[in-house]
Amino acid sequence: VNVVVHGHEPTLSELIVAASQDPEIIEYAKAAGAEGVNLSGICCTANEILMRQGIPAAGNFLQQELAIMTGSVEAMVVDVQCIMQALVGLAENFHTKIITTSPTVKLKGATHIEFNEHKALTIAKEILKTAIDNFKNRGKTHIPSHKEDLVPGFSHEYINYMLGGSYRSSFRPLNDAIMSGRIRGVAAIVGCNNPRSSHDYLHVKVTKELLKQDVLIVQTGCGAIASAKQGLLLGEAGLDQVGPGLRDICETVGIPPVLHMGSCVDNTRILTVLTQMVEEGGLGDDIDQIPAIGLAPEWMSEKALVIAAYCVASGAYVIFGGTSPVSGMPDKVSESDLVANYLIDGWEELYGGKLEFVPDPDEIIKKTLEHIDKKRAALGLPEFDPERFGRSGDTRMLELETLPLETRREAIYGLAAD
Repeated sequence: VNVVVHGHEPTLSELIVAASQDPEIIEYAKAAGAEGVNLSGICCTANEILMRQGIPAAGNFLQQELAIMTGSVEAMVVDVQCIMQALVGLAENFHTKIITTSPTVKLKGATHIEFNEHKALTIAKEILKTAIDNFKNRGKTHIPSHKEDLVPGFSHEYINYMLGGSYRSSFRPLNDAIMSGRIRGVAAIVGCNNPRSSHDYLHVKVTKELLKQDVLIVQTGCGAIASAKQGLLLGEAGLDQVGPGLRDICETVGIPPVLHMGSCVDNTRILTVLTQMVEEGGLGDDIDQIPAIGLAPEWMSEKALVIAAYCVASGAYVIFGGTSPVSGMPDKVSESDLVANYLIDGWEELYGGKLEFVPDPDEIIKKTLEHIDKKRAALGLPEFDPERFGRSGDTRMLELETLPLETRREAIYGLAAD
């Protein structure tokens, strides 16, 4: 029995995971002719249960309709935010039940089973039994074979442990890598998918280009799932496309070049990491001095603006793709332009951070690198030089072992000259 959970409420999804493993529910599914209950996630709920429970993601925001169109989903359980209004109409062409669970979100034609934390497990079981009862109505299915492995779960606690171990957990190795220039800086690439651009295009383009420039990437939400589809959340994958300094760090520590930090509501984890980096020393006295930036290339919801505002207030420079919702007419200065400029100049003066809207992905990349280099210079760190540490993963010294001694000496001198 296939159940997709979709939305943003972690308590609901956690309880559905627990209920799906309950012997009572498993027996109920077997009595209906199924082997059990198979869960997957869409959007931020996908990241919640992926991060904490290892439940696979079915996709990000723009794939919620595609999941239903496989014909294999008995129920899609939704709560709040990023729920497409057309889901019920689409589901009528298949056997899928759309189950709403929030008192503030009800869709005409959907099955409403309201979630109550005081009866959480009982309600989670009721939701799953509704899906199991629908199993007999399944018709033809078509499930694409495309899938990709990933390594999720990089909370700020785990990054701290990962860098230093149980007894010496510390952000010192990360700070040192930035200070030496092996890592140029850090970019948090977060946010939604936007139907106004090709699916995942902006996330993937910006991520791949910054990785080539030795920028360590942390991601949450739909942006993280976009990178997962490209294999960028695997330690051994894509390192040939990563700058030499960053690749050295990834190979040494055993991490992917893109760190999955959870769902959109976990963006505070990124601020926690930045705070701990400041506390560790060597990268300034506050978040606004770190060579770091926040990017939302495909933002589309009001939630993203709220997240950006508190990141700016914490000292972060944030770039959104697309146009500003408060920009004025292009041919004249308006009060809206004054507001837009205040988000940049006014906020930076007050908080050290600013919010800017940049439609062109190449300009986003350019501004990102300029900001990181500007912060490096202000801290007195060495200017970033991609050739400084040589070619990462260089196996030429190993190849020289097979040569005669004299030939080997000449080759080593030549290698050193390179």
